[in-house]
Amino acid sequence: MQNDVSITAGGDFEGREFQRPLSVSALNRLARETLERRFPLLWVSGEISNLTRAPSGHLYFTLKDENAQVRCTMWRNRAQLLPFRPENGMHVEARVLVSLYEVRGDFQLSVEGLRQAGQGNLFEAFLRLKEKLAAEGLFDVAAKREVPRYPRRIGVVTSPAAAAWRDVLAALYRRAPQLEIVLYPAPVQGDGAGARLADALLAASARAAGDGIDLVLLVRGGGSIEDLCAFNDEGLARAIRACAVPVISGVGHETDFTIADFVADVRAATPTGAAELASAGFHAAEARLAELERILGGAMRRQLNSHAQRLDRAALRLLHPRERLQQARERHERLAARLSAAMHRRLERLRARQEILRLRLTARRPDLRRDMERCARAASRLAQAREMHLRLRTERLATLAAHLQHLAPQAVLARGYSITRDAEGRILRSADDTAAGAEVSVELASGRLHAIVNSTEA
Repeated sequence: MQNDVSITAGGDFEGREFQRPLSVSALNRLARETLERRFPLLWVSGEISNLTRAPSGHLYFTLKDENAQVRCTMWRNRAQLLPFRPENGMHVEARVLVSLYEVRGDFQLSVEGLRQAGQGNLFEAFLRLKEKLAAEGLFDVAAKREVPRYPRRIGVVTSPAAAAWRDVLAALYRRAPQLEIVLYPAPVQGDGAGARLADALLAASARAAGDGIDLVLLVRGGGSIEDLCAFNDEGLARAIRACAVPVISGVGHETDFTIADFVADVRAATPTGAAELASAGFHAAEARLAELERILGGAMRRQLNSHAQRLDRAALRLLHPRERLQQARERHERLAARLSAAMHRRLERLRARQEILRLRLTARRPDLRRDMERCARAASRLAQAREMHLRLRTERLATLAAHLQHLAPQAVLARGYSITRDAEGRILRSADDTAAGAEVSVELASGRLHAIVNSTEA
């Protein structure tokens, strides 16, 4: 059954009663959207059981403790980044999104990250530092600077050996090859990496005017919380805020968040995303130029067509009166010729129709003499037929009368036969029908006899 109620992810349905029933799929979708909206990304600890590795690379398992369990799904793009191999019985901490599998209506957790138990200390330190810096106002939106739409030169703080550096170069070469890039190298992982990243960023800030940079990208590829801990350094966070030019952070994957992301003026989901944000103005300008070229070309064509039409109208008005009269005369002659031809064709059609009607009338006119002759012949044949029929009927009647006379009882009696009846008038056909002493009457051809039966013989 199709549902007539419009459901949106941002709607608030608490305490609301629908006038029309929801379909099961609409109900499950509403439940999933409500769960995903109400629960942020969070960490859940438990023991892995019922682990299944699908051929597609996805992981399906149950996370349980002493009193409860919940189904979990980890997609391949997340599972292949794990630094360890999950096994049944392993105690882990999962970064999850609370959701619902709509097809079966199963409550489940979508796992974004997984770590072995005991790694929560780093996350707790991350949360404490985040709370501290937020209290100081380093994350305030009002303090963030606007990224220049058309930067002249871009500084990149990362390791030259990192894949993030290659991703940034490839994205900028594809979208804005004219942009110049200045690399401020620093390790992105290991002991002291956070301090060295802060030094590189401060160096970029100090040399911004001399190097001509007006934007800095702080980038690194994805990894575990230990791999990204350099970007959770307090000194790096303060260096980002103290930088003389805006900073875009592109650290990890879409679900990875670091302190650097919160302090930076703009946060990108990936290093490639940071490069795309830095070159967005040039990329949009290219598309805008193409659009303006199309608009300008269309406007020029419309102007040319309009002026050409005005020129044609002006040329028509510049005709000499003699030429106009000649054109009118020629037009009149053409119309007269067309009228004459039309009248001639009309008359021809009428004549042809008149001839057809005349022929049809002639074909239907009666021939009285021929009809009278045909009636006379029919009357003669009728008289002959009547005489013949009367003669045949007379002969037939005579034959039947003779035959009837031959079959008449009186004719039979005349040949010597008689009819015997008993006293009650019944005709006797056998001697057994009467007895001796019975009175009988005998009918002859002429007269009747009354007698008494003396004896019978069968």
